[in-house]
Amino acid sequence: MDTTEITADDLVALVRRYNPKTNEKQIRAAFDYGAEMHDGQFRHSGEAYFTHPVAVAAILTEQQLDDATIITALLHDTIEDTPASYTEVEKLFGAEVAELVDGVTKLTNLQLNSTETKQAENFRKLFMAMSKDLRVILVKLADRLHNMRTIKAMRPEKQAQKARETMDIYAPLAGRMGMQWMREELEDLSFRVLNPEGRASIIRRFITLQREAGDVIQRITGDMRHELEEAGIEAELFGRAKKPYSVWRKMQEKELSFSRLSDIYGFRILTASEEDCYRALGVIHGRWRAVPGRFKDYISQPKSNGYRSIHTTVSGRDGKRVEVQIRTRQMHDVAETGVAAHWSYRDGKRSKNPFAVDPAKWISQLNEQFDAEENHEDFLEAVKLEMYADQVFCFTPKGDVVKLPRGATPIDFAYAIHTRIGNSCVGAKVDGMRVPLWTRVKNGQSIEIIRAQGQTPQATWLDIATTGKAKSAIRRSLREEDRARFVKLGRELARSAFAQVGKRATEKALRTAAKSLRFDGADDLLARLGSSEITGRQVVQSVYADLAPKQGAEVDATRSVVGLEPGQSFARASCCTPLPGERIIGITFKGEGVTVHAIDCERLAEYEDQPERWIDLRWHEGNHPAVYGTVLDLTMGNGAGVLGRICTLIGEASANISDLEFLERKPDFYRLLINLDLRDVAHLHSLMLTLEAESDIAAISRYRKIDAISPSR
Repeated sequence: MDTTEITADDLVALVRRYNPKTNEKQIRAAFDYGAEMHDGQFRHSGEAYFTHPVAVAAILTEQQLDDATIITALLHDTIEDTPASYTEVEKLFGAEVAELVDGVTKLTNLQLNSTETKQAENFRKLFMAMSKDLRVILVKLADRLHNMRTIKAMRPEKQAQKARETMDIYAPLAGRMGMQWMREELEDLSFRVLNPEGRASIIRRFITLQREAGDVIQRITGDMRHELEEAGIEAELFGRAKKPYSVWRKMQEKELSFSRLSDIYGFRILTASEEDCYRALGVIHGRWRAVPGRFKDYISQPKSNGYRSIHTTVSGRDGKRVEVQIRTRQMHDVAETGVAAHWSYRDGKRSKNPFAVDPAKWISQLNEQFDAEENHEDFLEAVKLEMYADQVFCFTPKGDVVKLPRGATPIDFAYAIHTRIGNSCVGAKVDGMRVPLWTRVKNGQSIEIIRAQGQTPQATWLDIATTGKAKSAIRRSLREEDRARFVKLGRELARSAFAQVGKRATEKALRTAAKSLRFDGADDLLARLGSSEITGRQVVQSVYADLAPKQGAEVDATRSVVGLEPGQSFARASCCTPLPGERIIGITFKGEGVTVHAIDCERLAEYEDQPERWIDLRWHEGNHPAVYGTVLDLTMGNGAGVLGRICTLIGEASANISDLEFLERKPDFYRLLINLDLRDVAHLHSLMLTLEAESDIAAISRYRKIDAISPSR
């Protein structure tokens, strides 16, 4: 239905279709009140503004939601944009509706697209608001969906901002709420704005494919229907090409062209019973070859948002792969409705869904889990991890199931059981075999955690852990245990930062900075500085705004590392050749000072059982001279003048070549190692991008010599 023509009668009719016992009088009153309040207001498109709240209400009727949610949709902008007040809405429509309208208003005011710190902080507030009543987010998602459907009326820069915010926050949130249809539509509408050429190219390729191969969907659906009828299984079948954004994302993730992408079609089989789901699976696998590693049984192991279905990918004679989802009609209802199932109505009665996991429980668990997480960016990262994660199912030695995101490690498993077990973890056994803590766990594995008294989390665990819960607990433990160490490192960083502007980091100056930056005293400020949560420049700027060290100040290469003891020497490890800008760690050697490694250096594993030798280090802020050696592994075409051109490009990028070593000389290509002197990691990435664009360069990567022992000074 065209939303510009929806009248109060139309809306009431939409609600009465699924809820004959609806309070028609209240809905009409809300319609009239909203129309009166928004009278004289217009959208960017020139339409009367009230068409938007009506359209949002209509979207929510598709999810068969209760009267309070429909009324909230009609009034969701009244408190914010009209003379209406909370008290008046409460008086006319009751406390429940007033609370919901107020909740949506607060979400609207969060401005989730602002600066990163603000965005993270507001994202946290969004979760707090959601935890009170999830209908608030249902209205907000429907509001965003209608805004995205009508986004063309906005200015181009506003369109891009809204689309990015939708792609980053609202689309994954809809998916996590179990509303897959909404996630897909929000992603596709955002994709249309952010990359119209990419979307158009996918659609063109689909059209070409259909022209060449005919209607693949109809043919495969017919084959599947025939096989199911032969087996006596009653089922509904649906086939479709995947959404353009879904195809695009697969192409990016797998680094494949459209022609090499196989499973671009999806088929859904809806059966009457769970038993028929497994019978249908047998029929499909009996006719078509199953693709190994692509089978997931979410019926026996539901996703944490209540989603249940069997997923399999099969391959036909022509080698084309198709994805098949098999579920009951009831499971399909949950998969489509998700969270909305908790407030939706059927024939005037509230739906009771046996499969839906209580989403409010998930939200409150997240809030509890990250309640002690002071850093808003960490909270944002953790929640995004939780929302995007695909899952694997592992077992405790007693046979209990633990759900983890794909790519999780034994550390994540340990923290999933209990924070105390995670903190005291020293090792793990997977299916009875001892494995390193960075091992990626797989579906169906049995995991046993080995613990030791007195063990505490290591800083390197942050790079091994993948779940928000584990990262949050590790950070919290490190903060508590290492506070004194961070204060000491922070004091050195503060002293250095103040010295750069000719000032002293006195206690009074630090207290003033702490007050200005809203920290609980000088020690709290220094601890945050030492743990990289704030920079020395920010501290100086908070006290001496006009004297803050300029970004152009060059750092002395002999004193470029912060965190060393007075008189302690350092050398860069030649295995990983860390560059300024990279996260670093120091390993002490008696009589030789400290060797500085990149945080992801594989050789650090050799010192895992010697935590007393590890030192937290950081590079000084500011511009570094181009004196830090690193090595590029380059494969290039063997043509006249190619090497000269590459050397010219390197020189133009202000990088110095200190050595060349040819590894392979073939008639058509050379492979060589180029030793370079660079400023920092940003300089390296910029140079690599420049070289990568050169047509004669076939491959380029950073070379790291893991078996190297001697430090690189």
